[in-house]
Amino acid sequence: MISFARYGALFRVPDLKAIAIASVIGRLPIGIAGLAIMLMMQAATGSFADSGIATAGYIGGLAALAPLVGRRIDRHGPRGMLTLSMLIHPAAMAGLIVCALLHAPKPLLGLVAFVAGASYPPITVCMRTLLRQLLQDDERLQAAYSLESVLIETIFIAGPMLVALFVAMAHPAAAVAFAALCAVLGTWMFLRSPAMHRWKLEPPRHSSLLGPLTTPGFVPLLCVTLFYCAGFGLFEIGVTGYAAENGAPWLAGVMLGLASVGSASGALAYGSRTWSWPLKRQYVVALACMGAGCVVLSLSAHGLVFALVSVLAGLAMSPPLIMQSMLVARIARAEHATEAFTWSTTALLAGVGLGIAAGGAILESRASSAVFLAAGMLALLACAIAAVLIRTQRAPSAQENLPNKAS
Repeated sequence: MISFARYGALFRVPDLKAIAIASVIGRLPIGIAGLAIMLMMQAATGSFADSGIATAGYIGGLAALAPLVGRRIDRHGPRGMLTLSMLIHPAAMAGLIVCALLHAPKPLLGLVAFVAGASYPPITVCMRTLLRQLLQDDERLQAAYSLESVLIETIFIAGPMLVALFVAMAHPAAAVAFAALCAVLGTWMFLRSPAMHRWKLEPPRHSSLLGPLTTPGFVPLLCVTLFYCAGFGLFEIGVTGYAAENGAPWLAGVMLGLASVGSASGALAYGSRTWSWPLKRQYVVALACMGAGCVVLSLSAHGLVFALVSVLAGLAMSPPLIMQSMLVARIARAEHATEAFTWSTTALLAGVGLGIAAGGAILESRASSAVFLAAGMLALLACAIAAVLIRTQRAPSAQENLPNKAS
């Protein structure tokens, strides 16, 4: 059962509603940009190679510089990076449109796409760091990260629908321009929000080139993220393969939509309740459930059974992402908070990308059931690593490390 009482209380936190609305607008491009860039390049050049280069460059840019951006925000606050990205990102997206229309050389196309991805405003990691600072107790933080998960899920559903609307009414380039506009508007609203005045800068007390990677338990957490997010990529390509095997490619959208409904429901249910188990045990159990769901999918051939299991498997997919954010907030020192969230996002993107690539290779010679089985095995491997290696002690903040003046 889902209780909305905790979510209602969450929005009574001062200034949280305004910055949440800004983050929604600023993060709409997450569900729009990749597909819009791919379709724009395909429409302009007729080349799948060019569309692949542009999309890969954009996603590569999103992941490659994120930890450096996070470290800069930890040291100097978010205003400088958000303002800079608000200027560079729309210019790079406009350059990408020009490159598509003028059939620019592939190296230039890849470079501009990389800059567009690298300059995307880091609203997600800023929002998660700010939530950690504004919400001091675990219950409210759990509810907040659950809403974050539902938001991202909704964006991934609504984004492609908006792209389809732009393609039908105008041109894919219009969807690219709309994504850039949302990024600029959302970032501007985010910067103007009163909550930004409550951002706390933590003085660095543990200087290290590796930042949060030196914190005990953090690298194993990234490994867990990489493995189970590869399971997400395998799941997506497996559903596509299942639909093709049944002679109904359109079925992939339906099945992925059902899984998304299950995922959003799982996130809302998890965030609305107080759980007696320690967070690490919750994480291990959630990963085990995700793995089991994917394994059962590999055995489900009939369409109705597959649809039902897709919903049930989706229920277990969002809670690990929520727990991952809570573990990052708990493990990382306050002085490394934003950088830690960017590393987590990089591991997530890398995992999904590797999973999609591996799933495509498996489908070349085997059925979709093998892809779902591989997804289940990776989730169970992530479960085993989490059970053995992740440490969940709360890292002290910089303030807690300061000498007691009374002593």
